[in-house]
Amino acid sequence: MSLFSQSTVDHTLAEVFGYQTFRPGQREVIEHVIGGGDAFVLMPTGGGKSLCYQVPALHRAGVAIVVSPLISLMKDQVDALLANGVAAACYNSSLSQAQASTVLHKLHAGELDLLYVAPERLTSDGFLSRLADVEIALFAIDEAHCVSQWGHDFRPEYQQLKLLRERFPEIPLIALTATADEPTRADIDTALGLEQAAHFISGFDRPNIRYTVVEKHKPLDQLLRFLEGRENQAGIVYALSRKRTETLAASLSEKDYRAVAYHAGLDAEWRNAVQERFLRDDVQIVVATVAFGMGIDKSNVRFVVHYDMPRHIEAYYQETGRAGRDGLPAEALLLYGAQDAVMARRMIESGGDPEQRRIELHKLNAMVGLAESDTCRRRVLLGYFGDPLDQDCGNCDRCLDPPERYDATEDAQKVLSCVYRVGQRFGARYVADVLRGADTERIRDFGHARLSTFGIGAERSEQEWLSIIRQLVHRGFLVQDIANYSVLRLTEAARPVLRGELRLELVKPRLRVRSTRRSKAVSEASLAPYDEGLFERLRTLRKRLADEQSVPPYVVFSDATLVAMAQAWPADETQLLAINGVGQHKLEKYGAAFLEAIGQYAEQA
Repeated sequence: MSLFSQSTVDHTLAEVFGYQTFRPGQREVIEHVIGGGDAFVLMPTGGGKSLCYQVPALHRAGVAIVVSPLISLMKDQVDALLANGVAAACYNSSLSQAQASTVLHKLHAGELDLLYVAPERLTSDGFLSRLADVEIALFAIDEAHCVSQWGHDFRPEYQQLKLLRERFPEIPLIALTATADEPTRADIDTALGLEQAAHFISGFDRPNIRYTVVEKHKPLDQLLRFLEGRENQAGIVYALSRKRTETLAASLSEKDYRAVAYHAGLDAEWRNAVQERFLRDDVQIVVATVAFGMGIDKSNVRFVVHYDMPRHIEAYYQETGRAGRDGLPAEALLLYGAQDAVMARRMIESGGDPEQRRIELHKLNAMVGLAESDTCRRRVLLGYFGDPLDQDCGNCDRCLDPPERYDATEDAQKVLSCVYRVGQRFGARYVADVLRGADTERIRDFGHARLSTFGIGAERSEQEWLSIIRQLVHRGFLVQDIANYSVLRLTEAARPVLRGELRLELVKPRLRVRSTRRSKAVSEASLAPYDEGLFERLRTLRKRLADEQSVPPYVVFSDATLVAMAQAWPADETQLLAINGVGQHKLEKYGAAFLEAIGQYAEQA
């Protein structure tokens, strides 16, 4: 289709993709690109970025060339498009010679609507020569933050893509990302030659994700407590070291969770197998380093846990955004330890480039600020991206279970006095040990058992004192000397507290993962009542059909579509076609099986 009309676009949305209405921001982008305009698109993960180039690809003459950074991501997108009856393919190193020849034949014969390629493949002289003989509908640069050296997934090969604007100035180019602050956006525009492009910013909010931060204390126990009742849910657990991913996966497996480790040090064939098993719901939990995730288009991930704190909010936002892509309720849990921040600062400070260190420290401080915030998490998160929320979200731990505050003046005086009396030469754990009156060899060697502050805080645990110390650092009464083993030092602001001239309120330490009530607004918007028995019946059917076709279950139908079926109980094709996510192609392919399952369940109910 080369002629654009509004009714035709709506028809394509329903007929091909099975959606009744566009999401906010999609229509404007689609109309602009169909009209031949360049575009920069920022939408949250799960916000529907892909449709912003997939629909125009079906309404402009020629093939859409889509740049994607990972083979796995290309495969997921192509599988989903083929399931909707769209002529799509990928051209990458995973193809055999025969498969690659077939794809190229279809490309030159004009038989493809979309072709997914890696940036280095696209910018090779041989491939560019091929494109000279092909009618091109548009270029789409997915995960466009990879082009920016300040983006958290910078890939040098992406910077070669500017030649697309130079070689094909008349063909619309659309750059898409879910994660880019102002400097990164400007860098993307410059790197891709999009200075004159229209910008479409849909915001960063993912209201279906509940954000929770818990102070790290016996983290494995905290993780296991969180997983209680989630035995049938898919999730990702992020850890910073390869060894930790393996240890955690083994511990979870011992507790009968279907958990597998994933990191860059594992054999490539094994990594691909892990990812494929996760996509197909054969593995429940992947315990991974940040090497895992960008290629995951899995819509039914119900939770993401950060066992260790990421070094910047961009990574945290993108990784938590892998949960709840289907719009249903999802959880994001961060286990935060002050030592995480100390280690991260030490690694950054050891870097060579001063400007890079400055930016990395700024990003780390923002991440620590989010973890230590005693106000609405979502307001802090969105504020970082310049997308302020004008009221508390009602769906984070701070909103659902506000922290308890107390007059901590006396506790603060004990800490500050102890830091002073040990000579401002020791770190947080040592100070906590002195306050608790711990009988350690180190304390005996330094003679600190004779100090007046020794044992004056015996009534509190080590973790409670560490939490108080962390808050005093955050509030500016103490500083940690990162270059000198993170020793604690007093600031000028500590004097009024020590002299009793300033009363101080702190938050009571929270070390347990609590089950917090989901806000009414979120539950009503995301999950109206549905028959859970029917949902499980349909989920079993979906898994069988997906296995028969060797595709992930969500390619058949998303969880959100199954929930809608379990709400509406469609009895015929017309009613089934009215369900979001059921297009004409999927109706013809799967409709009879799902209507039969719903009918049988209704008879038994």
